[in-house]
Amino acid sequence: MFHDVLVPTDGSAGSEAVLAHATEIARTYGADVHALFVVDSGSIPGGLDPDQRDALSAPSERRGREATIRIANRLEEEELGAAREVRDGVPYREILDYADEQGVDLILMGTHGRTGVDRARLGSTTERVLGRADVPVLSIRLADDGAEPSPPSDGYDTVVVPTDGSDVAERAAETALELAETYGSDVHVVYVVDATVYDLEDAPRSVIGLLREGGQKATEEVAATARERDLSATTELRRGAPAAEVLAATSAADADLVAMGTRGRTLDSSRLLGSTTAQVVRRSPVPVLTVR
Repeated sequence: MFHDVLVPTDGSAGSEAVLAHATEIARTYGADVHALFVVDSGSIPGGLDPDQRDALSAPSERRGREATIRIANRLEEEELGAAREVRDGVPYREILDYADEQGVDLILMGTHGRTGVDRARLGSTTERVLGRADVPVLSIRLADDGAEPSPPSDGYDTVVVPTDGSDVAERAAETALELAETYGSDVHVVYVVDATVYDLEDAPRSVIGLLREGGQKATEEVAATARERDLSATTELRRGAPAAEVLAATSAADADLVAMGTRGRTLDSSRLLGSTTAQVVRRSPVPVLTVR
């Protein structure tokens, strides 16, 4: 399923902590891990001659070499295949280009929770990778105080799969079930009747009944496929704000992973992720696997 795993790094301790999940997945699947550092060319002022640009970028390039060497050394200590590279350019573009060139089939990104004005968006590099990647992206919430997140101890025991019955949700569910089959995970499938779209208090019972019927059908289809693979599967219907309910279901199930679809770019290029997926990725204390 996963043969080449990409870990973009900015050299911070939090970014390297994502390696714990990459190592777990690489060990399980026999995958190689690629460490990539991108020197952000957009941060260098224009109008400089080549020598001046080289002088400004040299510290970042040195930090990138050090960061990728540390990651490669740790992987080699685990007897895992490792590759490393430092590139110049726009970070999200270089990450996506590298993934395409090297046949990467999973990208791992660290994310931070946001407060205040920042709640509206994820970090721009992470957001753009999530919205544009042709391969699954595993987002790992990093502690805001700089502490490293806890690494997976025994893989992923319980996987929550939110679904709305759409094609993209089905693709995400298929990826989730393949991973669950590898790890022997329990699967908990969730459908949320969106109270932010439907005025459920005033809606006729027939409308609510149709919504619940659609949710039951969507969740049972995923659960039935899981059971065909000899996986333990449960379903749940919830009502409320989708992101909040997905997170509540994740907490109640004591899940280790959430797997959900993202529709990628919208007509408004500044909004690259569906709001539910973006909120879950931003706020989830457990890793979120997104599939476009």
